[in-house]
Amino acid sequence: MITMEDIIRDGHPTLRKVAAEVAMPPSDVDKQILSSLLEYVINSQNSEVAAKYGLRPGIGLAAPQINVSKRMIAVHITDENGALYSYALFNPKIVSHSVEKSYLQSGEGCLSVDEPFPGYVHRHARVTIKGVNLEGEEVKLRLKGLTAICFQHEIDHLNGIMFYDYIDKHDPFKTIEGAIAIER
Repeated sequence: MITMEDIIRDGHPTLRKVAAEVAMPPSDVDKQILSSLLEYVINSQNSEVAAKYGLRPGIGLAAPQINVSKRMIAVHITDENGALYSYALFNPKIVSHSVEKSYLQSGEGCLSVDEPFPGYVHRHARVTIKGVNLEGEEVKLRLKGLTAICFQHEIDHLNGIMFYDYIDKHDPFKTIEGAIAIER
């Protein structure tokens, strides 16, 4: 089981590397790592389990965050309509996206970043993601809102990009005209 001690912190060189593709079919070790990422995110949202093991709540986790530089992410999130998106994906990629942007009004956070980075992180309002699940099946997801933001945040980890890289250094709360503000 992954704990907070397993999650590397901002400044660790692995967080700035471009992660390697996972060979298909994935090895048992890679399947176990991906499965444990999803287990962490699910457990971190259960207040009793999180308290017992000292887990910081999260909605997504990428393999580079546990110092494994491979293209694997896990997301466990409920969208604005109450639909659950619980996915563990190998080699996820954004295959299309909207021109329209969105951002979280409360800003973004990260399990690898302990200090707050106030400001707006502008992302694509809608994305289509493709990846391979633990059963080896290709998954294609059309996402919007908080769910789209979460997947983009995790895929950024695979490319060595941190959420605060997008925050305007001179005007952190600058909005892009027409961008959708999302409340969390």
